[in-house]
Amino acid sequence: MDTQPGQPASHVLRRGTMAQPKGTVILAYSGGLDTSCILVWLKEQGYDVVAYLANIGQKEDFEAARKKALALGAKKVYVEDVCREFVEEFIWPAVQANAVYEDRYLLGTALARPCIARGLVGVAQKEGARHVAHGATGKGNDQVRFELTCYALCPSIKVVAPWRLPEFYQRFPGRRELMDYAQKHGIPVPVTPQTPWSMDENLMHISYEAGILENPKNPAPPGLYTKTCDPATSPDTPDVLEIEFEKGVPVKVTNVGDGTVRRSALELFMYLNDIAGKHGVGRIDIVENRFVGMKSRGIYETPAGTILYHAHLDIEAFTMDREVRKIKQGLSLKFSELVYNGFWHSPEGEFLRHCIARSQQAVAGTVRLSVFKGHVSILGRASPCSLYNEELVRLKEYHRLQSKVTAKQAE
Repeated sequence: MDTQPGQPASHVLRRGTMAQPKGTVILAYSGGLDTSCILVWLKEQGYDVVAYLANIGQKEDFEAARKKALALGAKKVYVEDVCREFVEEFIWPAVQANAVYEDRYLLGTALARPCIARGLVGVAQKEGARHVAHGATGKGNDQVRFELTCYALCPSIKVVAPWRLPEFYQRFPGRRELMDYAQKHGIPVPVTPQTPWSMDENLMHISYEAGILENPKNPAPPGLYTKTCDPATSPDTPDVLEIEFEKGVPVKVTNVGDGTVRRSALELFMYLNDIAGKHGVGRIDIVENRFVGMKSRGIYETPAGTILYHAHLDIEAFTMDREVRKIKQGLSLKFSELVYNGFWHSPEGEFLRHCIARSQQAVAGTVRLSVFKGHVSILGRASPCSLYNEELVRLKEYHRLQSKVTAKQAE
């Protein structure tokens, strides 16, 4: 049998042993070793594979990844830029909610997964595919986040999760077996040394875990952080920013020092990433409770998200009724838990987002802040919707002091 142009010879040798055709599967593809091996393995199982690669702000050569997937036998490759939707439809609701999981984690990965999975399901529906597949492991949160979104948006979809299938994980118990499989099947193997930890990046954050980081006593090694500078060596002059909010959403950022202005959601967020990264803002090192019942050590960089968390918290406190805010804080806690656990598209998740958005109607105004040496410091705020009455405060204090004077005169 002749090989088709651009097709590795090993593909022909495999065809005789392939399983019965199983139809089309849409694979959430990253271009890395794991999902490249999964792509070839799915073909061996009898699937026609369509690769879906979401550009959600990670540093990636998307054209190279497209060519790689096609060379490995993908029937088609979709590369979709979802950065703007990620900011406007996922990050902004989290900003409105002041979403934070277990007091510290700003949910960067948890917010990205339903955005990616939505695109995956969209391609499945376009292609008429009954299956989707992903490369998430069987002990992490991402498998849950991907699959709950897929089932919510398309209840009839079937999910293929190779790392939970004995025929896959018994065949590939470690990285060495994956590397051997890759070499055997013409899958390009990384030539650069692998970092002794895993990373996952999107526009909002980057996470580091596993490997040498699994020992929670080990500090972050030199060279780990990629989105933020070391605060100790960051600039000795702060950047002072003014961030304007409408309905709890940032609509404008101005750099007071150099006059830079950003208004569109994506440009605004990317600019804040740059400023925060320059000053080493947004680093955390935590142990968190995973949905699957285990504790996990994670190191995160969330530059722009950290600035917006502090700014929104301030303008909300300035403009929201005290009793409403007490209730909203409870909703935010539940919102964060649902997002972390993968329930973005659940009925309760949609209800919470609606309630939180309603609470933000009067959350408008401008916050001035300083970004400097790993810290965000609020400098001031102004709002047409402020519930702060300077005159009332001044009069109450005046009369309190006046009553003391009167009492003393009467003695």
